[in-house]
Amino acid sequence: MKIVVIGGTGLIGRRLVELLRERGVDAVPASPSSGVDSVTGVGLAEVLVGADVVVDIPNSPSFEDAAVLDFFERSTGNLVAAEKEAGVGHHVVLSIVGADRLPDIGYMRAKVAQERIVTGSGLPYTVVRATQFFEFVPALTDGATRDDTATLSDVLMQPIAAADVSAALAEIAVTAPANAIVELAGPERLRLDDLARRILAARGDARTVVTDPAAGYFGGTVDDTSLIPGQDPRIAEQRIAETGFSTWLEEGR
Repeated sequence: MKIVVIGGTGLIGRRLVELLRERGVDAVPASPSSGVDSVTGVGLAEVLVGADVVVDIPNSPSFEDAAVLDFFERSTGNLVAAEKEAGVGHHVVLSIVGADRLPDIGYMRAKVAQERIVTGSGLPYTVVRATQFFEFVPALTDGATRDDTATLSDVLMQPIAAADVSAALAEIAVTAPANAIVELAGPERLRLDDLARRILAARGDARTVVTDPAAGYFGGTVDDTSLIPGQDPRIAEQRIAETGFSTWLEEGR
């Protein structure tokens, strides 16, 4: 089996390629650094020769509303067109839990647009919506910091480690297309402000976290239903998930 990982050199992609190769899969990481640019289409036809599955996980270099929408529309549009030419039998795309519930956030609108391109392409597909990564919380905290104080919402989340996302994608990529949305989440529901406090404390960071429910998330308005999965999500199964956030912290993340 040949699986092409678009965005295969990033946080999720690197580990995904390793896991697939451990399974004996011919896993090919594809990114601009390897001569494959899904936004321009350069290199797609060549890398997809003989491919059975494409895992679609690149990320936009800009999160500005128009730029991120353009990135995902062009990248995904080029991908599905090239996959049809190559006879690819399964398109796996990584999206975000709650993307369809947060239309006031430009990045979420772009991910929903990406999903629509995939689901409307006629290709067999699986849309994997993951909850927020633990690894994203420090950057969110940095962006909310002014004068050594980070102001964050206490919105409820069910975050997941990036390593667990890679592991789940490795399983999904080698199974039959679901032709549906699969939600993926960590084992615990936690609040954003508390997550930030615990990460800062574990790292010896003296910044203070102030809770402001009106602070929102990523520039958008959220409540306790916005970022958590629906009924019966797929819960992360790897070792990090056994004790969730505490294990992630203990490993020095």
